[in-house]
Amino acid sequence: MTAKGWTSAVAFALALGVAGEALAQAPACEPAKLATKYPSLAGKTIKFGADPQTPPYTMRDGADFNKIIGADTDLARAVFDCQGIKYEIFLGGWSGLLPATISGQIDVFWNNLYYTAERAKQVDYVLYMQAGTGALTQAGNPKKIGGLDQTCGTTAAAGLGTVEDAALKKEDEKCKAAGKPGVTVMTYPDLAAGIRLVQTGRADIMMTDLAIVESLAIDNPQTYARAFKILTGFTIGAAVKNGNDELLKAIYEGLVAVQASGGQKAIFQKYKIDPDLQVAAEIKKD
Repeated sequence: MTAKGWTSAVAFALALGVAGEALAQAPACEPAKLATKYPSLAGKTIKFGADPQTPPYTMRDGADFNKIIGADTDLARAVFDCQGIKYEIFLGGWSGLLPATISGQIDVFWNNLYYTAERAKQVDYVLYMQAGTGALTQAGNPKKIGGLDQTCGTTAAAGLGTVEDAALKKEDEKCKAAGKPGVTVMTYPDLAAGIRLVQTGRADIMMTDLAIVESLAIDNPQTYARAFKILTGFTIGAAVKNGNDELLKAIYEGLVAVQASGGQKAIFQKYKIDPDLQVAAEIKKD
């Protein structure tokens, strides 16, 4: 073999070695190794909380009322199955799921939970998605509300204690400071209650997650419309009680593997969520 041929062969071998090492290090689902990797989770059934009235994230299957489906629910199942973790779904109103996580009634809050520094004082997150906010209104947008800066003099609904609640109250202050009628802010405990406020005309808009608004408007065009949307820069994640580090790590590493396989984007596409909203899995503790 010539010197040139030898050099080429060595380079090829090195390249194969690097590629092999990369493949070996690629995240993979290893359900059989649960007891070795996460001993505290072996033999345990994890409860993850969700509100079945938050489409497209969590909802009841139209063909089977007892079957829970949705982007977040399917993603949670994929991650837990990837890690070999036994699980069950705890259904409840969205506003009660964070207190249930903090108190230990459930292990994971996995249902369209925005990251905020205030919430992170009590729960740790694994982030997996960026978020936008949408404004749901009646079909035809009768008040012609085209943006948050056009809400002066309107009645707007938001989930109690949400980022949308804070944004509307801030807008109310801005309206009054400009000598305009304020925003009447109505809060609701769960999404179904907020939707009813729009449906009955008690609220002109309801501000909530963009994917939820899009889903409602697309599925019910005679009843609802999207008034406007805001790309907020917020992120969404699954949350566990502060200090539950092994479960947090298991969720993170499972998400990394599911994302690497294309599983999360496939789930998003199934539920008509823009797959580009996926963000690389990240643990966020503060």
